Amino acid sequence: MLNYPALLLAVLLFYRPFFHQFGDRWPINLGESLWAIVIGCMGFAPNVAVLIGLRLLQGVITGYSTACTTLIATQTDQEHAGWALGTLSTANIAGSLLGPLIGGFLSEHFGLQNVFFMTGALMMVSFFTTLFFVKESFQRTDKKVRHAKDIWNQIPEKGLTVTLFVTAFILTIALYSVEPIVTVFMGHLTNSSHLALLSGLAFSASGLANIIAAPRLGKLSDQIGAHKVMVIALFTAGLLFIPQAFVTAPWQLIVLRFLFGLTAGGLMPSVNIMIRKITPAALTGRVFGFSMSAMYLGVFGGSIFGGQIAAWLSIRAVFFVTAALLLVNGLWVYWRVYRQIATRPSRAQHIG
Repeated sequence: MLNYPALLLAVLLFYRPFFHQFGDRWPINLGESLWAIVIGCMGFAPNVAVLIGLRLLQGVITGYSTACTTLIATQTDQEHAGWALGTLSTANIAGSLLGPLIGGFLSEHFGLQNVFFMTGALMMVSFFTTLFFVKESFQRTDKKVRHAKDIWNQIPEKGLTVTLFVTAFILTIALYSVEPIVTVFMGHLTNSSHLALLSGLAFSASGLANIIAAPRLGKLSDQIGAHKVMVIALFTAGLLFIPQAFVTAPWQLIVLRFLFGLTAGGLMPSVNIMIRKITPAALTGRVFGFSMSAMYLGVFGGSIFGGQIAAWLSIRAVFFVTAALLLVNGLWVYWRVYRQIATRPSRAQHIG
């Protein structure tokens, strides 16, 4: 009905330049309050056109996820940044997994219209919680950074920053490449009448594993270095995609997707940790905004990528091509990040 990831990408690129002038707490508060109102209004939508318009408005006032990531990254000390960002990643994924389940339960027992009212009320609770309990140490700067070119010129580690953006993009491509083919693939593996359930389990298994692994791997990144966790996770994730192409039973795919999620749980926290460490404090919010845009571009492109590969080649080819992307990205990160940090002790102390 509405290409939400693409809309989020466009809005993030538009709004992010203004956040660094006011801090990240205000877009969180503003976003929560406006989302509560807009989602509540969806319960009164008289037709599909109005509902689409409200969804569009919801996308226009977004920026919440980026602001949360930036706020936690900038307000947490470096020794605990990995754990904090890993916990945030866990919360995001848990919400993504539990949201549809809770929404389905509520709609079945209370009706679709009431789901919008309940969701709006929950957003308002979140707004007041943030308003009264979340604090930010922020000093407004008079120096205005207006253009992406100005931002780029002030980034000291340009090559490393690009590598991190590409890694975030490829990770989300890998996570969502199986979405359009998982139900069809499950249909080839079994004649069970519970096809939808098995497909949902296969797709969400990686998310469940991510919930378990992200905080622990984030903490490990604090201890041994984010660059080490990132390289190991990329290679392991790429290798785990290959046997998924050879499965002959649904349980095999579910187990492999779960194992993939365990390794993928170390990637986004590591990317966020490194972005925080290599980026000047005044630019952290802007750079995190670009990183989130790369992720949403991956969400937008992942399903298209998986569907097109399946149409041109085969369903099983999706796993091989995705594995190749992760392994090539792993080689690039090893060459451009791991080796350079390992051979430059001063840089390793600063970044690792």
